Amino acid sequence: MFRYRRKRLGGVKNASMKKNIEIVPNIQKLFGTGDANLLVMEQGLSVGIDLKTDSVLIEGAPRDVARAEQIFTDFDYLNRIGQEIQTADLSSMLKVVAEDDSVTLRGLAEAGKQRQFGKRQVQPKSMNQRRYIDAIEKYDMVFGIGPAGTGKTYLAVAMAISALNNKKCSRIILARPAVEAGERLGFLPGTLQEKVDPYLRPLYDALYDLMDQEKVDRFLEKNVIEIAPIAFMRGRTLNDSFIILDEAQNTTSEQMKMFVTRLGFNSKAVITGDVTQIDLPNARRSGLVEAADILKNVEGVSFNYFSEEDVVRHHLVQRIIRAYDEKTRSQQMALELPRAVADQQVHENDPQPQEPPLQQ
Repeated sequence: MFRYRRKRLGGVKNASMKKNIEIVPNIQKLFGTGDANLLVMEQGLSVGIDLKTDSVLIEGAPRDVARAEQIFTDFDYLNRIGQEIQTADLSSMLKVVAEDDSVTLRGLAEAGKQRQFGKRQVQPKSMNQRRYIDAIEKYDMVFGIGPAGTGKTYLAVAMAISALNNKKCSRIILARPAVEAGERLGFLPGTLQEKVDPYLRPLYDALYDLMDQEKVDRFLEKNVIEIAPIAFMRGRTLNDSFIILDEAQNTTSEQMKMFVTRLGFNSKAVITGDVTQIDLPNARRSGLVEAADILKNVEGVSFNYFSEEDVVRHHLVQRIIRAYDEKTRSQQMALELPRAVADQQVHENDPQPQEPPLQQ
């Protein structure tokens, strides 16, 4: 028996339709902890949801009620065929469904199942993540640009593993520029691979999170998966490969041009980076910033941008990124204001052109 739950109808517009849905087994999993998922549906779809003893009452505009009812129908279907959705993924998927009326819960779940991401089921946690995944499937060169924690690299690695599992490529190549993040590491002992491994560790972390360690190690040994600094890409043509360039904001103009021209037949490239975390001596030399300008109108290249709303790390990370962005904007305004005043003063001091005398 379900407890009574008060309707939250404050955000409902045109509440001209009511729909009762019968309670089915295991449907309570859809509600979320403390009915959090129902709140997501109420706010995202502008409906009121009221839990009764043996039914669920949905109230709102006919179109919104129909979309909410479809979520219940899809969840029941997925539950009956034994496709389980993790609690954290379900909440994110509901947000995506609420934001885009062309997306259904069943469609998202089935798309994730078809992709075979390895030992994990990976679902987009925002609309931008969904567009990013769709772009990787559709285009041969994709740029993912945005702040830390938005899933740019993780989703790219997941899509690479999916392509490898589905035999859409024969190898995965992961590259990163070997640039220190604001500090000097000094001389590193060991072989060349041991020297560059610290820079490439985030890529290893994503691989081990998505695949069994033994399988990753075997693929690395056989060069089915290759992880290397971007400098190792020079002079190569990469055919039948899924190539990922991470931390691309730290590439120079020359390195970026070299990388994007490595693409061979039946290959796909994903370039990720955060233009607010450039560690090059001169930020203007960032190859990612330049490529975003030069390649923006090139057919077959897709640019996907993320914001702090797409951050999938600890909820504090979202607030921290927002605080830094606000600080940066205020500093830019402080620099631009004196410049604007100075330009105005120069303009006011310029002698005004005299009109020529009228001809008699």
